[in-house]
Amino acid sequence: MRLDRRDFLKATASTAAALSFVTGKGYAEKRNGMPYRRLGKTEEMVSLLCLGGFHIGREQQPEKESIAIMRTAVDEGVNFFDNAWKYNDGLSEERMGKALKDGYRDKVYLMTKATAPRDAESTRKQLEDSLRRLDVDMIDLWQVHEVVGQTEPYAIYNEGVIEVMLKAREEGKVRHIGFTGHRFPDIHNEMIDRGFDWQTVQMPLNVMDHHFRSFEREILPKAIEKDIGVIAMKSLGGTPGQFTAKANLATPAECLRYAMSLPVSTVVSGMDTMEYLKQNLETAKNFSPMSDEERSELLARTKKIAMNGEFEPYKTEWS
Repeated sequence: MRLDRRDFLKATASTAAALSFVTGKGYAEKRNGMPYRRLGKTEEMVSLLCLGGFHIGREQQPEKESIAIMRTAVDEGVNFFDNAWKYNDGLSEERMGKALKDGYRDKVYLMTKATAPRDAESTRKQLEDSLRRLDVDMIDLWQVHEVVGQTEPYAIYNEGVIEVMLKAREEGKVRHIGFTGHRFPDIHNEMIDRGFDWQTVQMPLNVMDHHFRSFEREILPKAIEKDIGVIAMKSLGGTPGQFTAKANLATPAECLRYAMSLPVSTVVSGMDTMEYLKQNLETAKNFSPMSDEERSELLARTKKIAMNGEFEPYKTEWS
């Protein structure tokens, strides 16, 4: 299956924009073999690969192994850690706090997130919980998590959530502020258009997203224009790798490279074994942007099965 001329031209233009970002202002020299990119207006330099916080806190995952994975990632050049207040009822944050002992905290740009309900008291309490669990005095990036409901942007702007975040920044408890979401691009549009100066935004970016309810097409250009640092997630279509495991039309390495070839600052990946970590480290350290031909072929290969959202359940099923 081939892309039609219009899709090919769009893909080519996107590749050119991404290449300009990857090799231009978004890029810095490698550190320990790992490419680093600028996280938008924060001016922080972060590793192209970000360690996802959900997987390392699952009960079936031995704590010792989780800590070893996190510390190995840092030793290999990963400096961006993702987490959230709700992940595994706090176990993800607790384990990450343990991994950041012995000098590792100073090597990591640490991010966590506050989830619903969208009110000042709940948001403030979640911050205090996260600081305690992570056992830190300050979080580098605090994001409003899973903004997926149509009424949530209004609540976030009008029920004290932003005020709590700004107060936390003023008090030195957080450094930067952003938001995440995975269901509707128009909600991301509203979160940005309501006017707060978000420093980062996290969204699903993958070969399926390009075709269906696309954050890549609708939100990514706006974020780049406003110099909002873009954090890509769900490069495999969500746990446990929807289209790599089920559709078998693209390899994990291809999917990760596709996301890394976009004008993003970093790509979050859940890695619950040393094997997965090593595979992703290899992809990141050997990264080169996809060519027009590679990108177009991969998009053509996945277009047909992407159109109804079956392989992106977070857009159609998940809360």
